[in-house]
Amino acid sequence: MSTALYPLKFKTIFKDKIWGGQKIKTYLHKDFGNLPNCGETWEISGVKSDVSIVEGGALNGESLADLLEQYRAELVGEKVYKHFGNIFPLLVKFIDANEDLSIQVHPNDELAKKRHNSFGKTEMWYIIESDPGSTLIAGFNRELNQEKYLEAFNSGHLMDVLNREIANEGDVFFLPAGRVHTIGAGLLLAEIQQTSDITYRIYDFDRVDANGNKRELHTEEALAAIDYKYYGNYKTKYTPEKDETVELVSCPYFTTSVLDATQSTSKDYSNLDSFVIHVCLAGAYTIKYNGESYPVKMGECILLPKTIDKIDLETTGGFKILESFIA
Repeated sequence: MSTALYPLKFKTIFKDKIWGGQKIKTYLHKDFGNLPNCGETWEISGVKSDVSIVEGGALNGESLADLLEQYRAELVGEKVYKHFGNIFPLLVKFIDANEDLSIQVHPNDELAKKRHNSFGKTEMWYIIESDPGSTLIAGFNRELNQEKYLEAFNSGHLMDVLNREIANEGDVFFLPAGRVHTIGAGLLLAEIQQTSDITYRIYDFDRVDANGNKRELHTEEALAAIDYKYYGNYKTKYTPEKDETVELVSCPYFTTSVLDATQSTSKDYSNLDSFVIHVCLAGAYTIKYNGESYPVKMGECILLPKTIDKIDLETTGGFKILESFIA
């Protein structure tokens, strides 16, 4: 008989990056050991090279891939399992940019399937903390086509056509596949994305690594992936509210809301045919389920299997979470 599913935490996967910093440790209080920096943590991942491992409880040490094979729709929901099979569909990260990331773009499902036999990469960012004046790039600041884009790129004027935004705590950016983007220096954020690790690097500010080597660029590959359209608004508009679940992003790949709670509350997910992920952005709370307690604090993520319908969230000092599922 299989073990009954419960709220699942996973071991954090730490990744040092050429642009990474120290905020994962100093702000989120997650110890990345002897790494020189930590640019990303992968909190819940089904990416084949970095599959998450359960930490705690009866399923301690089991991989997310093994759980999916064993529990199937009980873990993720009927519709999700039917569509994605034994691939967990979302990747959840924290990202700390001590320097600008490369200018990059991700392919959509169609192009990623054709070229890499992979899903595409649509993602969203929630800014947890920002240094004063920190910026990011999302999309273009004018209507382009491939010809005009290449003209700007080849003449060294790529930065002139990109849309740069000031980014502050609580800001949300939705980045559909095809949108050129980068995270700027001084930003700490949570990222919810499709399960994909395909990035086309367009420009890397002529940086070199410890061995004096520049990172590979994917200039040609990016051309077919880029959405050259101009969009008037790149920042997601929403009205923050205390003690209310506020939807931020809804797309075919995920729906994400924020809950900024000042007091204990309860959740009923029985109408969802999906798992739910909590990303704790601030504070701390305890999930009460089936007579057991599951504490969650800032910098932690927890996966609620489909079989978990109703939970209580108890807190003394309040908390802020992102809540993601597939509608």
